[in-house]
Amino acid sequence: MTGGAGFLGVHLCGRLLRRGDEVICLDNFFTSQESHVAPLRDFRGFQLVRHDVVEPFRYEVDEIYNLACPAAPGHYQYNPIKTMKTSVMGAINALGLAKRVRARILHTSTSEVYGDPEVHPQPESYRGNVNPIGPRACYDEGKRAAETLMFDYHRQHGVQIKVVRIFNTYGPWMHPFDGRVVSNFIRQAIAGEDITLFGDGSQTRSFCYVDDMIDALIAMMDSRADFTGPVNIGNPDEFTVLELARMVVQVSQSRSKVVTGRPLPPDDPAKRKPDIALARKELGWQPRIPLQEGLRRTVEWFRSIRLTDYRPPTPNY
Repeated sequence: MTGGAGFLGVHLCGRLLRRGDEVICLDNFFTSQESHVAPLRDFRGFQLVRHDVVEPFRYEVDEIYNLACPAAPGHYQYNPIKTMKTSVMGAINALGLAKRVRARILHTSTSEVYGDPEVHPQPESYRGNVNPIGPRACYDEGKRAAETLMFDYHRQHGVQIKVVRIFNTYGPWMHPFDGRVVSNFIRQAIAGEDITLFGDGSQTRSFCYVDDMIDALIAMMDSRADFTGPVNIGNPDEFTVLELARMVVQVSQSRSKVVTGRPLPPDDPAKRKPDIALARKELGWQPRIPLQEGLRRTVEWFRSIRLTDYRPPTPNY
């Protein structure tokens, strides 16, 4: 599993280990925290390898989960060339391994391939509205290029691929300084600080609880061989960022004030909501955890940790 020490990786490693799988976790700890994988060391089938996926790697495996890439705008924009290399060269190296050992590979793409969408909600058939030269392009276009590589290796070499497009995901074990809207709001609410919003907060997002996301990733890996995707994985319930902020204040019983008006980042999507009809049909999957319950569990986890045990991965968070 590339990026196995990241937010989704830690949850996915744990789920696979508990069902009896052996897991090799590759991570360079650029935006992840090594302490998060410490509990996994108790499993005999777990192996942690410090490795940058830009460099080739060779193992004997049956399945590959390709999760490696900074995912928060502040982090992937901190070193955009490295972000593009991670997406493209990391995909090439993972696909090369899959080809050599005849492993099935699941690639985690992103809703960012749709850019600032002109179609709402976004089905997999929508080709997106992406600025190829903007500050977000290193991530958006890197992920789009990785999808291209997946399908070219599938067509040219017969590699068994699975491609998922992940929408906003949250839950325990998020890095508190990952720069994502949920972690930012919870951190501010717990500290009693103002919760600061870009713009007027009318932009919309959908938020999928991490347990639901892991269910979907495993279901996709285990799905029939001729189903390659891409398939949207996310929660179709749509909320404005302002509604999210107010819900965080309520769930955390905070006295924080919600403050709007920060300048919107360039190319920030106005709307984001997945069409998950394909996931329902092919995987029998849909999210189960409502946002308020997921936030309650996430706030509880944030209260259980010491923020001083974490370092911001970049100055941009």
